[in-house]
Amino acid sequence: MHKLDNRREFILALGEAKRMGFLAMDRRMKPLGMSQATWRTLYWLDREGGGVTQRALAEKMGIEGPTLVRLLDNLERGGLLERRPSPTDRRANTLHLTAKARPLLKTINRIADEVRAELCEGIKEDALATARTVLEQVADNATRDKLAISQSA
Repeated sequence: MHKLDNRREFILALGEAKRMGFLAMDRRMKPLGMSQATWRTLYWLDREGGGVTQRALAEKMGIEGPTLVRLLDNLERGGLLERRPSPTDRRANTLHLTAKARPLLKTINRIADEVRAELCEGIKEDALATARTVLEQVADNATRDKLAISQSA
């Protein structure tokens, strides 16, 4: 296979793996009554820890601010999240999971661990480590490209 074809096929496979992984996760989260938007938001809030700003969370999740605001409003109405004024920026809120969110997050993380194990079944640890290194380089290259585009605009 030609080098350019290999790169094209790699990026296509990367996108398909992400899509299929999200579908697998969605199927497993459905009995909890959670959409992908909801479980991903809770996951990222937990991962980032208490005190992340709405803007930082939107950036980490790769979604637009207005989309995130609606998700956060729903989580707040459900008692899973609270917004607090930022101690360093009067214009911003920080986000904090509530005690009510903890049991749900425990379930989300358990399911996510099970799905990850299923998705990686039959793949050796050294192959996973190599794949992770490659994906981190792809992400780094994409970030550098994004920075170059924004600087030239």
